[in-house]
Formats: sequence, C-alpha cells, structure tokens
Amino acid sequence: MSSYARNERQALADLLTEVGPDAPTLCEGWSAADLAAHLVIRERRPDAAAGILIKPLAGYTSHVQDGVRGRPWPELVDTVRSGPPFPLRLNAVDEAVNTVEYFVHLEDVRRAGPGWEPRWLDPGFEQALWSRLKTMARVLFRRSPVGVTLAAPGYGEVAAKAGEPRVTLTGPPGELLLFAFGRQAATRVETAGDPAAVTRLRQASLGL
Repeated sequence: MSSYARNERQALADLLTEVGPDAPTLCEGWSAADLAAHLVIRERRPDAAAGILIKPLAGYTSHVQDGVRGRPWPELVDTVRSGPPFPLRLNAVDEAVNTVEYFVHLEDVRRAGPGWEPRWLDPGFEQALWSRLKTMARVLFRRSPVGVTLAAPGYGEVAAKAGEPRVTLTGPPGELLLFAFGRQAATRVETAGDPAAVTRLRQASLGL
C-alpha cells in the first residue's frame, strides 16, 4: 500500500527544520510555527481540533494552538514528524485522512518562499490526489461565484460547480487541488473562460 501521507509528513518536517519557526506560509497570518501547531492539534488534541471547522469553538482552539506553538521548535517539529497516535497511525487510516492535508501544507511552506517551482509527483500520487479532489470538488468550490470544470489531462474531468459563466481549469491534479483549497495565486493551472469570470474565480474564497 502507498505511503503518500507518511512521505509528505516527513518531507514537511524536514522543510520545517530547514526554514525555522518564523518562516512564512500561504496560510494567511500563519508562520511555520502556527502551521506546525495546527497539525499537532489536528492529530493529537481532539478536544481542540473541532474548532478548526466549527467557528463557535475556534477561540478555544486558538488558545490551545498558542500553547502548542510555544514549545521548543525541535520538539514541535519532532511531534509533527512522529505522526498521529494509534489507530490513526494505521497506514490505511493515515492515507485516507492525511494525504491531502500534508500535501497542501507542505506546499504552503514551499510556495511561500521565492523561486518555487511545482514538484514532480509520481503518477500514483497524482491519481490519489485526483481521486480525493473528485469527491471533494463540490464542497471546495461551493463558494465559487462562477461555474467550474476541472480538467486533469490523463486523469479525467469533473464538474466542480454548476452555473454560468463557466471557467475550465486545466492542470495536474496536485495543482488543481491546491487551487481548490484557496491557493489560487500559488498554482500553475491554465484557465479558459470569460476573463472577468476567471478573475472572480481567482479572487474567490475557496476551500473548506
């Protein structure tokens, strides 16, 4: 079985060690330390993780995240690297829950710096990302002000949002996934459609 989530986690931990806690990320207002603390809470603090998605609980989550962020940097990175506790550590569970999370956040750190280029991803990994994107597309593009079609040459096509005018986004699954998660400005995708509609989509609040 593939270990894409584990591979992305290790690559992110290596990069965090390299760039340090104050490095910028694509997550607005978050440093590398904020991002690392978010990952630890998500996997190890279920009492606080709910606030990531449920706004009334966000204050408590933020309080816990501040405390986790204050840990010594090597300790915080090692906690990220070690991954979730059992049973979330089981490979099948880890792949299902964390492949997208760690791919996106690794790119959040990579692409916040100058001179980045998209990584080459093996076709199996691209297929895994495409499979997840297809199931999440309508949720991720629910706030799009225009209709959206996603086209990944060699992998397929999916209608992410109904409506007109319609914009077609074409690119590798990984780039389309990052666009869908609201990282529009830091992706390499081709766009087809009315220029005004393309601009509205690029400026839209996408993702979870």
